[in-house]
Amino acid sequence: MTRTRAPLYFAAMAALILAVGFLQSWNSALSILNMGLISAIMALGVNLQWGYAGLFNVGVMGFVALGGLAVVLTSMAPVPAAWAAGGGRVLLALVVGVIAIVAAALTFKRLPKGRIRGAVIAAILIVGLWAYRTLFDPAVAAIEAVNPAVTGYLGGLGLPVLLAWPVGALLAAGAAWLVAKTALGLRSDYLAIATLGIAEIIVAMMKNEDWLSRGVKNVNGLPRPVPYEIDLQQADWFLTLMHKIGMDPVTGSSIFVKLLYAGFFLAVIVIIVTAMELALKSPWGRMMRAIRDNEVAAEAMGKDVTGRHLQIFVLGAAIIGFAGAMMTTLDGQLTPTTYQPLRYTFLVWVMVIVGGSGNNWGAVLGGMLIWFLWVEVEPIGAWIVGLLTSGMEDGTLKSGLIERVAYMRYLTMGIILLVVLRFSPRGLLPEK
Repeated sequence: MTRTRAPLYFAAMAALILAVGFLQSWNSALSILNMGLISAIMALGVNLQWGYAGLFNVGVMGFVALGGLAVVLTSMAPVPAAWAAGGGRVLLALVVGVIAIVAAALTFKRLPKGRIRGAVIAAILIVGLWAYRTLFDPAVAAIEAVNPAVTGYLGGLGLPVLLAWPVGALLAAGAAWLVAKTALGLRSDYLAIATLGIAEIIVAMMKNEDWLSRGVKNVNGLPRPVPYEIDLQQADWFLTLMHKIGMDPVTGSSIFVKLLYAGFFLAVIVIIVTAMELALKSPWGRMMRAIRDNEVAAEAMGKDVTGRHLQIFVLGAAIIGFAGAMMTTLDGQLTPTTYQPLRYTFLVWVMVIVGGSGNNWGAVLGGMLIWFLWVEVEPIGAWIVGLLTSGMEDGTLKSGLIERVAYMRYLTMGIILLVVLRFSPRGLLPEK
């Protein structure tokens, strides 16, 4: 049944995007397509964690943000004046902090339990914190004082932006390993609490540590893997092409760039879905579903449940971080204040639930559909409200209805979730 429904659902999704192109603009249609593909990759990461292993991750926002941070750290050019002012001292401070943590961990393992061990660990951490702050604080102040209106941060490595996408996956995977290594050995609800906390910490760090990514001042002008529209508009071959098809070069350049991005994103999603489908049908995939369905029975059969949970949680976070780096590249800027739980956690979970938990193609469908509705519900709602109130006299009721059109977006998401859970509780494309 799922195999017959899937082509119909994706054909309907394609028809919706084409309708936006014909009725609104092709720029809008391609923007929805690109962000829908990125949202689908985020949904695939959550589906890997929840659909394959039953791990409840409510910190999706944090892993998305780390992917965005990776674009700055990897692709932006370094700021020589900032590095000269305090870059070396910041690196030294970070090394000192790591050494203090490692020393405390080794002390905890080697000394016997008692007051002496507690006192030694406390002394190591206090001295380490003092040394870290002594080096770190003056260095940060010096870095952020370097032309703060334009830079005021260290910059990145100046590498090609496409390398930032796997780096974003590595950063998210590292953060996921730290969280899961601690929380997976406890009750399942502790993982949810830990991921929620780490997500808020990551976003707060990005907002306040100006030396790292300019904080709330944002990083603009990120490199991109496709040409700039202004360059296309000045290229003879492109102007000739636009003349042949009878399109305005300004509009055509924007559409051309969005099509190139769509090609990149489609290639990524095909690779990820193919890998996940092969993994799902392998002995590893069957083992993960067995652990998800009955941890006690799987553990009795000799399976390392905690180890496999750690593995799949890290892999899912890596996919989410990869998508976060893609999204920041598409936006062309890093804006920490835009990372909100509603958009980057709740909405992604709605995509997975509506599409079909445990089904990779369901996650892709849910990502595309929910993002389409998230964008289009508000203008459609405005048109409906305008039509319904066209015969009403100007007054409090009419103005109130028009002003509250923005709430249609949240109302629609809730209604869709309730309807799907009522009539198709396993999603539009349920797990086979």
